[in-house]
Amino acid sequence: MPTTYRKVIGTEFTRDFGKAAEIVEVELPDPASDEIVIRNMYAGVNATDPNITAGLYTPGQPLPLDLGIEAVGEVTAVGAEVENFSVGDAVMTLSTGGGYREYQVAKARYAIPIKNATPEVMSLILSGLTASFGLEIVGEMKSDETVLVTAAAGGTGHIAVQLAKLAGNHVIGTCSTQEKADMLTGLGCDRVVLYKDEDLHDVLKSEYPKGVDLVYESVGRGMFDTAVRHLAVRGRLVIIGYITEYEGKPEAITSPRIYTQLLWKSASIRSMFLNHFFEHMPAHMAKLTELLESGKLHVNIDPAAFKGVESVVAAVEHLQSGKNSGKVVVRYV
Repeated sequence: MPTTYRKVIGTEFTRDFGKAAEIVEVELPDPASDEIVIRNMYAGVNATDPNITAGLYTPGQPLPLDLGIEAVGEVTAVGAEVENFSVGDAVMTLSTGGGYREYQVAKARYAIPIKNATPEVMSLILSGLTASFGLEIVGEMKSDETVLVTAAAGGTGHIAVQLAKLAGNHVIGTCSTQEKADMLTGLGCDRVVLYKDEDLHDVLKSEYPKGVDLVYESVGRGMFDTAVRHLAVRGRLVIIGYITEYEGKPEAITSPRIYTQLLWKSASIRSMFLNHFFEHMPAHMAKLTELLESGKLHVNIDPAAFKGVESVVAAVEHLQSGKNSGKVVVRYV
């Protein structure tokens, strides 16, 4: 085991991830009695990474900030009192600052044992749990509903499409390219809207006159406005992000307040921030893992290659550009 390792830190509070990010080499400590040392193998890239460099995930924490969230890897050392892990075990972690680094030292009680450390399993941590919590807990998803997933070809979107289909629903997905549309069709999406070629409002108005029962929304701005407009009676819109406003200041708008659109349809807008639902993680991770292992759930890993901590900024910018198809991953092996 090496004596030092490299990690990416945020050196200033800004939504400009590339401006904040810096690679440093630090000492790799021995684990405390209740800790394990993990050699990260894969780390997930997320749309919310600029929110982390802006300090929104760790309010009050001084600079520098450790960056990255979810990772999978291999245990390389265990503390004296750790009984549930051994050297060589595969493990996943979900903690702010644990992803964009070659090694991490973690409390053993917060690490999750897994069979194999793969990008697909890692994608279940943040992207999969977000979809599962957002649809099933916050969105109260049922069967025989019409479900709209925006940014459907993204890391969490393509999982949400499949969970909605597995629940017996009609699924609409939005994306930007024909390649992404083909991927979504292969995953069972019933109607793919290429928003650069088709107007989502026109599609929903003509093909879904009764409205949409459940919206899984992560884009914001005009996409959000259109989705609200087309909610069905007792429809629910779940906000899991608003990537179009993650850089720069939020857009100021002047329009009638949102309740003028909601009341007459008994519709609702809800939001899902993962940290508030951790008590549900064991049950939902078990369900997602079983679906993945049985072949009922497919995780699409973006083909763009990002290797090592030096590639983290490029990986985040790739995701922010909207060019990705599926989960963007930084590989350390």
